[in-house]
Amino acid sequence: MYPFTYTKVSDTREALDAGRRGGRYIAGGTTLVDLMRETVEHPETLVDISRLPLHEITATERGGLRIGALVTMSEAAAHPEVRTLYPVVSEALELSASAQLRNMATIGGNIMQRTRCTYFRDVTADCNKRDPGSGCAARDGYNRTHAILGTSDSCVASHPSDVAVAFAALEASVHLLGSDGERRVPFADFLLKPGGTPQHEQAVRQGELIAAVEIPALPRPLKSGYLKVRDRQSYEFALTSAAVALHIKGGVIREAKVAAGGVGTVPWKLPEVERHLVGRRPSDALWTAAAQKAAQGARPLAHNRFKVALLRRTVERQLRIVGGVK
Repeated sequence: MYPFTYTKVSDTREALDAGRRGGRYIAGGTTLVDLMRETVEHPETLVDISRLPLHEITATERGGLRIGALVTMSEAAAHPEVRTLYPVVSEALELSASAQLRNMATIGGNIMQRTRCTYFRDVTADCNKRDPGSGCAARDGYNRTHAILGTSDSCVASHPSDVAVAFAALEASVHLLGSDGERRVPFADFLLKPGGTPQHEQAVRQGELIAAVEIPALPRPLKSGYLKVRDRQSYEFALTSAAVALHIKGGVIREAKVAAGGVGTVPWKLPEVERHLVGRRPSDALWTAAAQKAAQGARPLAHNRFKVALLRRTVERQLRIVGGVK
Protein backbone atom coordinates (compact mmCIF):
# COMPACT_ATOMS: atom_id res chain seq x y z
CA MET A 1 0.00 0.00 0.00
CA TYR A 2 1.28 3.47 -0.88
CA PRO A 3 1.58 6.14 1.87
CA PHE A 4 -1.31 8.57 2.22
CA THR A 5 -2.67 11.21 4.55
CA TYR A 6 -6.02 10.94 6.27
CA THR A 7 -8.38 13.67 7.40
CA LYS A 8 -11.86 13.54 8.92
CA VAL A 9 -14.25 16.38 8.12
CA SER A 10 -17.33 17.48 10.02
CA ASP A 11 -19.11 19.76 7.55
CA THR A 12 -19.91 19.75 3.86
CA ARG A 13 -17.91 22.86 2.97
CA GLU A 14 -14.78 21.42 4.53
CA ALA A 15 -15.31 18.19 2.58
CA LEU A 16 -15.76 20.02 -0.73
CA ASP A 17 -12.65 22.08 -0.16
CA ALA A 18 -10.62 18.94 0.50
CA GLY A 19 -12.14 17.25 -2.55
CA ARG A 20 -11.23 20.13 -4.85
CA ARG A 21 -7.63 19.81 -3.65
CA GLY A 22 -7.59 16.20 -4.86
CA GLY A 23 -8.71 14.36 -1.74
CA ARG A 24 -10.62 11.10 -2.19
CA TYR A 25 -13.84 10.70 -0.22
CA ILE A 26 -14.22 7.64 1.98
CA ALA A 27 -17.01 6.49 4.29
CA GLY A 28 -17.45 2.74 4.77
CA GLY A 29 -14.31 2.09 2.75
CA THR A 30 -15.38 -1.38 1.68
CA THR A 31 -14.22 -0.86 -1.91
CA LEU A 32 -11.52 1.81 -1.84
CA VAL A 33 -9.49 0.22 0.96
CA ASP A 34 -9.39 -3.06 -0.98
CA LEU A 35 -8.18 -1.28 -4.11
CA MET A 36 -5.52 0.56 -2.13
CA ARG A 37 -4.35 -2.69 -0.54
CA GLU A 38 -4.05 -4.26 -4.00
CA THR A 39 -2.21 -1.09 -5.22
CA VAL A 40 -4.82 -0.57 -7.95
CA GLU A 41 -5.50 2.86 -6.49
CA HIS A 42 -3.11 4.99 -4.45
CA PRO A 43 -4.73 8.31 -3.46
CA GLU A 44 -2.50 10.76 -1.69
CA THR A 45 -5.26 12.00 0.65
CA LEU A 46 -8.33 10.30 2.08
CA VAL A 47 -11.19 12.51 3.27
CA ASP A 48 -13.44 10.73 5.77
CA ILE A 49 -16.99 12.06 5.25
CA SER A 50 -18.80 9.70 7.63
CA ARG A 51 -19.79 12.56 9.97
CA LEU A 52 -21.60 14.59 7.30
CA PRO A 53 -25.39 14.99 7.63
CA LEU A 54 -26.24 12.65 4.76
CA HIS A 55 -27.71 9.77 6.77
CA GLU A 56 -31.44 10.35 6.29
CA ILE A 57 -34.15 8.70 4.21
CA THR A 58 -36.97 11.17 3.59
CA ALA A 59 -40.11 11.39 1.51
CA THR A 60 -40.05 14.00 -1.24
CA GLU A 61 -42.82 16.51 -1.85
CA ARG A 62 -43.84 14.64 -4.99
CA GLY A 63 -44.17 11.29 -3.23
CA GLY A 64 -40.79 9.74 -3.96
CA LEU A 65 -37.91 8.89 -1.61
CA ARG A 66 -34.57 10.59 -1.08
CA ILE A 67 -31.88 8.27 0.30
CA GLY A 68 -28.88 10.03 1.80
CA ALA A 69 -25.51 9.01 0.41
CA LEU A 70 -24.24 7.91 3.83
CA VAL A 71 -27.19 5.66 4.63
CA THR A 72 -25.76 2.16 4.91
CA MET A 73 -26.97 -0.64 2.69
CA SER A 74 -28.50 -2.47 5.65
CA GLU A 75 -30.29 0.68 6.87
CA ALA A 76 -31.78 1.33 3.44
CA ALA A 77 -32.85 -2.30 3.00
CA ALA A 78 -34.62 -2.33 6.37
CA HIS A 79 -36.31 1.07 6.09
CA PRO A 80 -40.12 0.66 6.23
CA GLU A 81 -40.84 3.06 3.35
CA VAL A 82 -38.20 1.51 1.11
CA ARG A 83 -39.58 -1.97 1.81
CA THR A 84 -43.17 -0.87 1.27
CA LEU A 85 -42.85 1.47 -1.71
CA TYR A 86 -39.86 0.00 -3.54
CA PRO A 87 -39.22 -3.62 -2.50
CA VAL A 88 -36.99 -4.01 -5.56
CA VAL A 89 -34.45 -1.78 -3.79
CA SER A 90 -34.60 -3.74 -0.52
CA GLU A 91 -34.27 -7.04 -2.34
CA ALA A 92 -31.32 -5.84 -4.41
CA LEU A 93 -29.54 -4.64 -1.27
CA GLU A 94 -30.21 -7.82 0.69
CA LEU A 95 -28.78 -9.92 -2.16
CA SER A 96 -25.58 -7.86 -2.13
CA ALA A 97 -22.37 -8.68 -0.29
CA SER A 98 -22.32 -10.08 3.24
CA ALA A 99 -24.24 -8.80 6.24
CA GLN A 100 -21.05 -7.35 7.70
CA LEU A 101 -20.28 -5.41 4.53
CA ARG A 102 -23.87 -4.17 4.23
CA ASN A 103 -23.58 -2.77 7.75
CA MET A 104 -20.58 -0.68 6.69
CA ALA A 105 -21.03 0.12 3.01
CA THR A 106 -23.02 3.22 2.06
CA ILE A 107 -25.45 3.88 -0.78
CA GLY A 108 -23.16 6.53 -2.24
CA GLY A 109 -20.17 4.25 -2.10
CA ASN A 110 -22.11 1.35 -3.58
CA ILE A 111 -23.01 3.15 -6.78
CA MET A 112 -19.45 4.49 -7.06
CA GLN A 113 -17.82 1.08 -6.67
CA ARG A 114 -15.47 -0.08 -9.40
CA THR A 115 -15.58 -3.28 -11.40
CA ARG A 116 -14.61 -6.67 -10.01
CA CYS A 117 -12.87 -7.56 -13.29
CA THR A 118 -9.86 -9.70 -12.30
CA TYR A 119 -7.68 -8.03 -14.93
CA PHE A 120 -8.50 -4.59 -13.54
CA ARG A 121 -7.45 -5.75 -10.07
CA ASP A 122 -4.30 -7.47 -11.30
CA VAL A 123 -1.77 -4.67 -11.70
CA THR A 124 0.40 -6.86 -13.92
CA ALA A 125 -2.38 -7.21 -16.54
CA ASP A 126 -3.24 -4.79 -19.34
CA CYS A 127 -6.29 -2.73 -18.43
CA ASN A 128 -7.45 0.48 -20.07
CA LYS A 129 -9.62 1.30 -17.07
CA ARG A 130 -6.62 1.24 -14.73
CA ASP A 131 -3.92 2.27 -17.21
CA PRO A 132 -5.43 4.05 -20.26
CA GLY A 133 -3.95 2.92 -23.54
CA SER A 134 -2.46 -0.31 -22.22
CA GLY A 135 -5.12 -2.61 -23.73
CA CYS A 136 -7.86 -4.89 -22.42
CA ALA A 137 -6.63 -8.31 -21.33
CA ALA A 138 -10.19 -9.49 -20.70
CA ARG A 139 -11.16 -9.42 -24.37
CA ASP A 140 -8.86 -12.32 -25.21
CA GLY A 141 -8.59 -13.69 -21.69
CA TYR A 142 -11.06 -15.59 -19.52
CA ASN A 143 -14.19 -13.44 -19.80
CA ARG A 144 -17.03 -15.59 -18.43
CA THR A 145 -18.22 -12.94 -15.96
CA HIS A 146 -17.76 -9.95 -18.26
CA ALA A 147 -20.31 -7.74 -19.99
CA ILE A 148 -22.19 -8.49 -23.19
CA LEU A 149 -23.95 -5.10 -23.41
CA GLY A 150 -22.40 -1.64 -23.66
CA THR A 151 -18.92 -2.97 -24.33
CA SER A 152 -16.24 -1.38 -26.49
CA ASP A 153 -12.87 -2.33 -27.91
CA SER A 154 -11.37 -0.64 -24.85
CA CYS A 155 -13.31 -2.36 -22.06
CA VAL A 156 -15.70 -5.24 -21.41
CA ALA A 157 -15.87 -5.05 -17.61
CA SER A 158 -19.30 -5.46 -16.03
CA HIS A 159 -20.67 -3.15 -13.34
CA PRO A 160 -20.96 -4.99 -10.01
CA SER A 161 -23.67 -3.11 -8.10
CA ASP A 162 -27.06 -4.73 -7.48
CA VAL A 163 -28.89 -1.73 -6.10
CA ALA A 164 -27.70 0.36 -9.06
CA VAL A 165 -29.76 -1.97 -11.27
CA ALA A 166 -32.84 -1.22 -9.17
CA PHE A 167 -32.12 2.52 -9.32
CA ALA A 168 -31.70 2.32 -13.10
CA ALA A 169 -35.00 0.47 -13.48
CA LEU A 170 -36.84 3.01 -11.31
CA GLU A 171 -35.24 5.93 -13.17
CA ALA A 172 -33.75 7.42 -10.04
CA SER A 173 -31.47 10.44 -9.99
CA VAL A 174 -28.24 11.26 -8.19
CA HIS A 175 -27.87 14.56 -6.33
CA LEU A 176 -24.33 15.94 -6.35
CA LEU A 177 -22.96 18.70 -4.15
CA GLY A 178 -20.30 21.05 -5.47
CA SER A 179 -18.98 24.54 -4.88
CA ASP A 180 -21.84 25.92 -7.00
CA GLY A 181 -24.53 24.09 -5.06
CA GLU A 182 -26.45 20.92 -5.77
CA ARG A 183 -27.15 19.45 -9.19
CA ARG A 184 -29.25 16.49 -10.23
CA VAL A 185 -28.08 13.82 -12.68
CA PRO A 186 -30.47 11.16 -14.02
CA PHE A 187 -29.19 7.73 -13.04
CA ALA A 188 -29.04 6.74 -16.71
CA ASP A 189 -26.41 9.49 -17.21
CA PHE A 190 -24.53 9.04 -13.93
CA LEU A 191 -22.71 5.81 -14.75
CA LEU A 192 -20.77 6.05 -18.01
CA LYS A 193 -20.33 3.42 -20.70
CA PRO A 194 -16.63 2.84 -21.43
CA GLY A 195 -16.40 3.85 -25.09
CA GLY A 196 -12.80 4.90 -25.68
CA THR A 197 -12.32 6.31 -22.17
CA PRO A 198 -13.15 3.50 -19.70
CA GLN A 199 -11.21 5.26 -16.95
CA HIS A 200 -14.09 7.76 -16.71
CA GLU A 201 -16.80 5.86 -14.87
CA GLN A 202 -19.17 8.42 -13.35
CA ALA A 203 -20.43 11.87 -14.29
CA VAL A 204 -18.87 13.42 -11.18
CA ARG A 205 -16.82 16.61 -11.40
CA GLN A 206 -13.63 17.21 -9.47
CA GLY A 207 -14.45 17.65 -5.80
CA GLU A 208 -18.17 16.90 -6.10
CA LEU A 209 -19.82 14.84 -3.40
CA ILE A 210 -22.83 12.55 -3.70
CA ALA A 211 -25.56 13.91 -1.43
CA ALA A 212 -28.41 11.48 -2.14
CA VAL A 213 -30.16 9.17 -4.54
CA GLU A 214 -33.75 10.16 -5.25
CA ILE A 215 -36.36 7.65 -6.42
CA PRO A 216 -39.27 9.36 -8.16
CA ALA A 217 -42.92 8.82 -7.31
CA LEU A 218 -44.38 6.09 -9.49
CA PRO A 219 -48.05 5.26 -10.11
CA ARG A 220 -49.77 2.91 -7.68
CA PRO A 221 -50.39 0.06 -7.31
CA LEU A 222 -46.80 -0.85 -8.10
CA LYS A 223 -45.30 -4.31 -7.74
CA SER A 224 -41.55 -4.69 -7.94
CA GLY A 225 -38.78 -7.16 -7.24
CA TYR A 226 -35.18 -8.16 -7.92
CA LEU A 227 -33.90 -11.52 -9.13
CA LYS A 228 -30.20 -12.38 -9.08
CA VAL A 229 -28.57 -15.38 -10.75
CA ARG A 230 -25.09 -16.22 -9.46
CA ASP A 231 -22.70 -19.13 -9.14
CA ARG A 232 -23.45 -19.55 -5.44
CA GLN A 233 -26.13 -18.25 -3.12
CA SER A 234 -23.77 -16.61 -0.64
CA TYR A 235 -21.84 -13.38 -1.27
CA GLU A 236 -21.39 -13.55 -5.02
CA PHE A 237 -21.71 -11.07 -7.87
CA ALA A 238 -24.42 -11.53 -10.49
CA LEU A 239 -24.02 -13.48 -13.69
CA THR A 240 -27.32 -11.87 -14.62
CA SER A 241 -30.01 -10.06 -12.66
CA ALA A 242 -33.33 -8.37 -13.36
CA ALA A 243 -35.06 -5.47 -11.61
CA VAL A 244 -38.73 -5.19 -12.54
CA ALA A 245 -41.48 -2.74 -11.48
CA LEU A 246 -44.96 -2.98 -12.98
CA HIS A 247 -48.02 -0.78 -12.62
CA ILE A 248 -51.00 -2.98 -13.50
CA LYS A 249 -54.47 -1.47 -13.36
CA GLY A 250 -57.70 -2.83 -14.77
CA GLY A 251 -55.87 -5.96 -15.84
CA VAL A 252 -53.56 -3.98 -18.16
CA ILE A 253 -49.89 -3.04 -17.71
CA ARG A 254 -49.92 0.75 -17.60
CA GLU A 255 -46.23 1.27 -16.86
CA ALA A 256 -43.17 -1.00 -16.85
CA LYS A 257 -39.66 -0.39 -15.51
CA VAL A 258 -37.07 -3.07 -16.29
CA ALA A 259 -33.28 -3.19 -16.02
CA ALA A 260 -30.64 -5.91 -16.00
CA GLY A 261 -27.39 -6.37 -14.10
CA GLY A 262 -24.33 -8.56 -14.43
CA VAL A 263 -24.46 -8.26 -18.22
CA GLY A 264 -23.67 -4.60 -18.91
CA THR A 265 -20.78 -2.23 -18.47
CA VAL A 266 -23.38 -0.20 -16.56
CA PRO A 267 -26.77 -1.26 -15.15
CA TRP A 268 -28.67 -1.91 -18.34
CA LYS A 269 -32.12 -0.40 -18.88
CA LEU A 270 -34.32 -2.48 -21.19
CA PRO A 271 -36.61 -0.03 -23.02
CA GLU A 272 -37.61 -2.53 -25.71
CA VAL A 273 -38.85 -4.92 -23.05
CA GLU A 274 -40.76 -2.08 -21.38
CA ARG A 275 -42.39 -0.97 -24.61
CA HIS A 276 -43.50 -4.50 -25.41
CA LEU A 277 -45.24 -4.76 -22.02
CA VAL A 278 -47.10 -1.47 -21.79
CA GLY A 279 -50.74 -1.57 -22.87
CA ARG A 280 -50.95 -5.36 -22.78
CA ARG A 281 -52.54 -7.84 -20.41
CA PRO A 282 -50.25 -10.07 -18.35
CA SER A 283 -49.87 -13.57 -19.77
CA ASP A 284 -47.29 -16.30 -20.03
CA ALA A 285 -46.91 -15.55 -23.72
CA LEU A 286 -46.35 -11.85 -23.04
CA TRP A 287 -43.58 -12.48 -20.53
CA THR A 288 -41.80 -14.81 -22.96
CA ALA A 289 -42.10 -12.44 -25.90
CA ALA A 290 -40.96 -9.41 -23.89
CA ALA A 291 -37.96 -11.24 -22.45
CA GLN A 292 -36.73 -12.17 -25.92
CA LYS A 293 -35.96 -8.49 -26.45
CA ALA A 294 -33.72 -8.28 -23.37
CA ALA A 295 -30.45 -9.12 -25.11
CA GLN A 296 -30.79 -6.84 -28.13
CA GLY A 297 -27.40 -5.44 -29.09
CA ALA A 298 -25.47 -8.04 -27.11
CA ARG A 299 -21.83 -8.64 -28.08
CA PRO A 300 -20.82 -11.81 -26.22
CA LEU A 301 -17.23 -12.94 -25.95
CA ALA A 302 -15.65 -16.39 -26.11
CA HIS A 303 -16.65 -17.51 -22.61
CA ASN A 304 -19.85 -15.57 -21.86
CA ARG A 305 -22.11 -16.45 -24.78
CA PHE A 306 -24.33 -18.31 -22.32
CA LYS A 307 -25.32 -14.94 -20.83
CA VAL A 308 -27.55 -14.11 -23.80
CA ALA A 309 -29.96 -16.98 -23.07
CA LEU A 310 -29.51 -16.62 -19.30
CA LEU A 311 -30.45 -12.94 -19.43
CA ARG A 312 -33.64 -13.70 -21.33
CA ARG A 313 -34.59 -16.45 -18.89
CA THR A 314 -33.84 -14.23 -15.89
CA VAL A 315 -35.98 -11.35 -17.20
CA GLU A 316 -38.82 -13.72 -18.09
CA ARG A 317 -38.72 -15.37 -14.67
CA GLN A 318 -38.81 -12.03 -12.85
CA LEU A 319 -41.66 -10.73 -15.02
CA ARG A 320 -43.64 -13.82 -14.04
CA ILE A 321 -42.82 -13.36 -10.35
CA VAL A 322 -43.77 -9.68 -10.28
CA GLY A 323 -46.58 -9.63 -12.83
CA GLY A 324 -48.14 -13.04 -12.46
CA VAL A 325 -50.92 -14.03 -14.83
CA LYS A 326 -54.52 -12.90 -14.69
